[in-house]
Amino acid sequence: MENTKSAMVGPLERKVRKRPRPIATIKTKLCQTLSCSVPKAKSIVTGFFPVVLWLPKYKLKEYIWGDIMSGLIVGIILIPQAIAYCLLAGLDPIYGLYTSFFANIIYFFMGTSRHVSVGIFSLMSLMVGQVVDREVYLAGFDLSEDSKTRTSDGPLNITGHSNSSAINFTINGFGVECGKECYAISIATALTLLAGVYQVLMAVFRMGFVSVYLSAPMLDGFATGASCTILTVQAKYLLGLKIPRHQGLGTVVVTWINIFKNIHNTNYCDLITSAICIFVLVMGKEIQDKYKDRLKIPLPTELVVVAVATIVSHFADLNGQYGSSISGSIPTGFIPPKVPSFGLMPRVALDAIPLAVISFAFTVSLSEMFAKKNGYTVRPNQEMIAIGFCNIIPSFFHCFTTSAALAKTMVKDSTGCQTQVSSVISALVVLLVLLFFAPFFYALQKCVLACIIIVSLRGALRKFRDVPKQWHLSKIDAIVWLVSMSSAALISVEIGLLIGVVFSMLCVVAQTQKPKVSLLGQVENTSHYDDMEEYNHLLPVPKVKIFRFQAPLYYANKDFFLKSLYKAVNLEPFLEIARRKKLEKKAKEKKSKQMDETEQANGDDGIGFISTKLDFHTIILDCSSIPFVDTAGMNTLKGLVKDYNGVGVTVLLACCNTSVIDSLRRGSFFGKADIDMHSLVFHTVHSAVCFATDTIATVGNTPV
Repeated sequence: MENTKSAMVGPLERKVRKRPRPIATIKTKLCQTLSCSVPKAKSIVTGFFPVVLWLPKYKLKEYIWGDIMSGLIVGIILIPQAIAYCLLAGLDPIYGLYTSFFANIIYFFMGTSRHVSVGIFSLMSLMVGQVVDREVYLAGFDLSEDSKTRTSDGPLNITGHSNSSAINFTINGFGVECGKECYAISIATALTLLAGVYQVLMAVFRMGFVSVYLSAPMLDGFATGASCTILTVQAKYLLGLKIPRHQGLGTVVVTWINIFKNIHNTNYCDLITSAICIFVLVMGKEIQDKYKDRLKIPLPTELVVVAVATIVSHFADLNGQYGSSISGSIPTGFIPPKVPSFGLMPRVALDAIPLAVISFAFTVSLSEMFAKKNGYTVRPNQEMIAIGFCNIIPSFFHCFTTSAALAKTMVKDSTGCQTQVSSVISALVVLLVLLFFAPFFYALQKCVLACIIIVSLRGALRKFRDVPKQWHLSKIDAIVWLVSMSSAALISVEIGLLIGVVFSMLCVVAQTQKPKVSLLGQVENTSHYDDMEEYNHLLPVPKVKIFRFQAPLYYANKDFFLKSLYKAVNLEPFLEIARRKKLEKKAKEKKSKQMDETEQANGDDGIGFISTKLDFHTIILDCSSIPFVDTAGMNTLKGLVKDYNGVGVTVLLACCNTSVIDSLRRGSFFGKADIDMHSLVFHTVHSAVCFATDTIATVGNTPV
């Protein structure tokens, strides 16, 4: 048997330290921050540009081949995706190439991950496209395909004048003179600059904790719901339908209704091309998945499809003969840089928040995942700064919001990538297209690009097959996934993100409001105790009830705690007190009627029967799963001890952590000078059981 005294928790003694004066502390920190020295300057430079640290140590013979191969392969994949995802963003294809080029170069200098591929991402493109289409629509431009005209006077008071090639508009108050395409990229760059600024500010103020609230089931459900929206938005291109993107809530439902209403206008050339391209792309993916161990490099299926489709479209003149929509002219070279329009930023300030959060969440999670896989570490705060500047700087060069992309990162990892030199190689591949090969994509059909986007969603859409398994593992996680997916798909992507975050947090709160509770029994001939409902061989401790509550005890679940305890021990002190008072009253009535003394002593309603009816004398609260106790929880425990003492039952606490003990001490739970602490709190459940069976049992059912 354990020594009872050694098992009890003694008073905690803490050193009292003198607190420095606030003014002196602030002055000292300012002096340290503003001081300048060579080591500090070097630390700042290497912290802001990690490339300075690792590039001089680059092992040329060991790393260069893997970096070149992965860079070339990712660059080849980037070209068709950069052009295709511009359909989602509502922008011209050239801007996707710009975005892929600048993002890779900037992350090379500022990123801490060796494997993450930063660039154009389908989800970011969709969210940018929704903002762009909304603002273009509000400006009065026609959203129908191939339209460059403005149909009505919108709220921005845009006046126009035309020339032989295009219709230009002056947007009063913004100093912008351009048409629909120019206004669209102006919106996108303003949105991107704000998203980048938000991300840098989040890094400066150490707000990376925000990503904690983006749980894995919520993010998976959100990504799947967004994928349903992406598929819906691209479906019209498969059929060659020229219908504008729906503005507002319910994009998926309304778009499919519009598609079926206009199904008779299907362009059969686009339909046949789409069927062929989807078949080839899916077969290429299936072959890649089946023989990925034998194939040293991924099959460039997208590039082959784009090349063949462009050649066929050009020589067969599918646009002229059958009216098939094509990408159009893609200029070579770079457009002169331009400061994003500050006048447009108030219109998109709120839209940039979810973009910033999702972008940094995907980037940080991917960088940490692949760092762990490959045995190195990353700095999450620097990752936030890096992705922030991957949005800020490119916004001056006509780019839109970027993020780390899972598919391309996996390709880099599987093709031998060692460092971010591979990102420079990928950027050079994109640069070649920008400088020389961009015009060759003129005849590329939009339906081919839509096929590339839709087939790339296979991974996200396959998550539907995992729902039954997820439901079996955790019903809460499955419900969070379903709610996030449904809200993102059926309402809108932004609102879906908000609903997913709020609902997942509510689920956590709900779990703490009604947590698992159990009565514990003893493993025979040991000092271990566990849930008697889970294990049949456990033995109950005679005259002792051991109760475990697996959640923090706070204001939201204190009532559930009391009800669960009353039900588990089958004794509610208020009812017991009321029962005893009733019996006492009856006894007095019988006494007043001069009942026989023998009858009073042996009768079933006598007062002496009350103390012997209880089948236990001690309740032990296993607090090992209670991380903290607030004021309401503390008062609940104080009232609980008092109420059960009133009916002759002692309440003991076991396995309390220091924060719980500190809270109870501050609330005078142990009385003045903690005099009752040694007889109320124990290190282990077994020491509390020994105290109850050896000490309390010897004095009877009276409070100790």
